[in-house]
Amino acid sequence: MARKADLVILNGKVLTMDDKAPRAEAVAIAGGTILAVGTNAEMRALAGPGARVIDAAGGTVMPGLIDSHVHLFQGSAALEFVSMEGVTSAEGAARTIRAYAQAHPDEPMILGTSTIYGLMDGRNPTRHDLDAILADRPLALLAPDIHTVWANTAALREAGLLHGAPVPEGSVIVMEAGGNATGELQETGAFGPVLRLSRTGGRDMLGYVTGSEPEPPATEEERAADRRLIAKGLAHAASHGITTMHNMDGNFYQLELLSDLEASGDLKCRMQVPFHLKNYDPLDRLEEAAEMHRRYTGDKVWSGRVKMFMDGVLDTRTAWMTRPYPGTDNVGEPVFEPEHFNEACRRIDSAGLQISVHAIGDMAVRRTLDGYAAARDANGPRDSRHRIEHIEVIHPDDLARLRQLDIVASMQPRHAAVGDYFPMIPQGTILHDDQYPYTCAWQRIRDTGTPVIFSTDWPVIPVDPMRNIQCAVAPMQPGAPWDVRPQSLADTLWSYTSGNAWVEFNEGRKGELVPGQMGDIVVMDRDLEALAPEEVATARAMVTICGGEITYQR
Repeated sequence: MARKADLVILNGKVLTMDDKAPRAEAVAIAGGTILAVGTNAEMRALAGPGARVIDAAGGTVMPGLIDSHVHLFQGSAALEFVSMEGVTSAEGAARTIRAYAQAHPDEPMILGTSTIYGLMDGRNPTRHDLDAILADRPLALLAPDIHTVWANTAALREAGLLHGAPVPEGSVIVMEAGGNATGELQETGAFGPVLRLSRTGGRDMLGYVTGSEPEPPATEEERAADRRLIAKGLAHAASHGITTMHNMDGNFYQLELLSDLEASGDLKCRMQVPFHLKNYDPLDRLEEAAEMHRRYTGDKVWSGRVKMFMDGVLDTRTAWMTRPYPGTDNVGEPVFEPEHFNEACRRIDSAGLQISVHAIGDMAVRRTLDGYAAARDANGPRDSRHRIEHIEVIHPDDLARLRQLDIVASMQPRHAAVGDYFPMIPQGTILHDDQYPYTCAWQRIRDTGTPVIFSTDWPVIPVDPMRNIQCAVAPMQPGAPWDVRPQSLADTLWSYTSGNAWVEFNEGRKGELVPGQMGDIVVMDRDLEALAPEEVATARAMVTICGGEITYQR
């Protein structure tokens, strides 16, 4: 007897992402996998007794969206901390923070997320500015890029940072002339102690700040609270059509929490979690990465990747550049020394693991490529699919090296100043004029034959793929010295579906609507191909399906 479907989607504009049969009307799922793709009549005939039927009503039906660069635990926690998104003035900051503090009298530290640079009417906050808003309780504001924290005096004192402290290379406690901290803490090694004061005890940021485990170990009450928080974040991501996420920070603790949620049936997205290697870690810690890979190999929770940082960000001029920022002698600073990084790449690659490296400045991108070349020279070429995360600025001489070394460009369109989230980069401040065409140069990179994959970097920006997709297909056109090249909708959707499945070594198993592949599907509320590029973000997920289970329905 022919197998019958337990879920059928009809009346859709189906984009299969399969070149052999790119479009259809309907999809049938059985036992968590795709049974068939075809016409409405064909799929109706496959429906078994009691099969669930979803009417797509002419909306796009496509593989579930894969967000290939997120910070899940942080994004989940940000749903409950005070959101500073949209707050652009000192007055607005005071109003927002005080209202939250009044409503949360027992919060051990008020933590604001998505705080813009220049919050204090064009300049960054000091501890004195924050003391004027809230002096009697610890207060810290986290920048959108998660690379800077501004803290008040109470938070600095409680964290032991008011008079400065030793920090790892690449991190900075900015100091006043009198020997006290200004309140600005750059990079994880500087602000980690402040984050530990928050309601989560900093456990949400631990995989990012140190990559190690909670110390002391989390109590069962804390674990339960963390599971609830992560479940909330997973549900939030599913509401945007996401069925898989690649975490960019990690530790065993996160893998354990996700495995607990999978066992209880509360895991609404598949999750890959890496081992996070810091610049101060002995390379023997890479055995932990190998152990993660051995222990977590499922279709819903797995590891197999190592994350590193090469530099900071453009806003604080900590991104590492090939020449000084305009009007300065500052080129930024590398996080890893060359031979330390090269040896890390050689060891990770020889263990058969994938590498992801945060590299924003053009020199950071070049040094990352050098490390990947060192690994290839030592171990020989292999299908590694090593990634560079962000590539916000690339030197033109390095474009061809991406393809030559078979590197994957992992980028975030809405991060770009030509997106719709962050302010434009004023000419002559951070970039030299000839660097603008090579800033967030998705199409130039794609033109080399380099695979380009897209993601949000949630909570740096909201975990909303449609807004990200719109920023790729309809970026702002500010004129010279920018040279912005829009992406096609087809390329952009590939970069969010089958391309992201490929980079996780799951091509042929997910990322396409093809019989036998995983039943990961999103049904949109409108036809994406019928929308003008500048209207793509109006489309929303109507139904999200992961492994044949409905994880979100509007």
